[in-house]
Amino acid sequence: MKQSSRREFLQSSAILAAAAFAGSAFNTKSYKPLLSFSTLGCPEWTFPQIVDFAVKNNYTGLELRGILKQMDLTQCNEFINKQNTQATLKLMKENGLHFVDLGSSCTLHFADATERKKNLDEGKRFIDLAHEIKCPYVRVFPNLFPKEQEKEATMDLIAKGLLELGEHANNSGVSVLIESHGDLVHTDDLEKVMAAAEHPHVGMIWDVTNVWTITKEPPVILYERLKKYIRHTHIKDAKIVDGKINYVFLGQGDVPIFEAVDALAKDNYKGYYSFEWEKLWHPEIAAPELAIADYSKTMKEHFK
Repeated sequence: MKQSSRREFLQSSAILAAAAFAGSAFNTKSYKPLLSFSTLGCPEWTFPQIVDFAVKNNYTGLELRGILKQMDLTQCNEFINKQNTQATLKLMKENGLHFVDLGSSCTLHFADATERKKNLDEGKRFIDLAHEIKCPYVRVFPNLFPKEQEKEATMDLIAKGLLELGEHANNSGVSVLIESHGDLVHTDDLEKVMAAAEHPHVGMIWDVTNVWTITKEPPVILYERLKKYIRHTHIKDAKIVDGKINYVFLGQGDVPIFEAVDALAKDNYKGYYSFEWEKLWHPEIAAPELAIADYSKTMKEHFK
């Protein structure tokens, strides 16, 4: 008999584990999911409008990815000086809200020294801001891997960038999280990068839809292999029409999104399920007041 390869063994083991995991009993009544939404979904709203809508729709967390289309949060009026920052924190506290993640534009796959430094400097500025406002996470990302660069070299650059930012975050209470995004969405690749970037202040954001729409890998299998790195999530749904991704309300698309949600919940995931409605990048999708309100209702109904 031909001996199975290590990869085949790992895949078959993961499938068996996932099947057992999916079939295990789970009491939803004792589990209270933490809900947040990304400001990417409401690029025209002022910060007070964002806070007010979050409270009215039963959110406890905010993920900042730009305010009024200013993507560098360190330049936003809410954080431009110490006085404004304190006023912003006061508004959050009065409304029972928490900052759960700061979405930077720091991209880690560049080899060019100037471009790399610019991106790492942004990541460090965001870490410093997160420390100041007691936000636990800063998101960084890869995009499409450069065609002129070997894939292994690109992944090595990403891992080294994560380690550099993780070191900057030492003693800050902040962790740097790489998002499953762009070309870094396959479980094997994510696992390789995360293993190479092992650090107390480095983790991962699992964007379920970013992964599934490209790889079609079952969410429970990815979760079993990467759960020790997952600190935060991006939750959204989509239909694939003629090869194109069309974002839709939760539960109305093709993505097995609730398989991912349930895998997290069954393992008593304590992070946020953060709704990422990409209105800034896709202005044609539904208005934020509809989509963001629907998300909290749908998640509440799912866990009823």
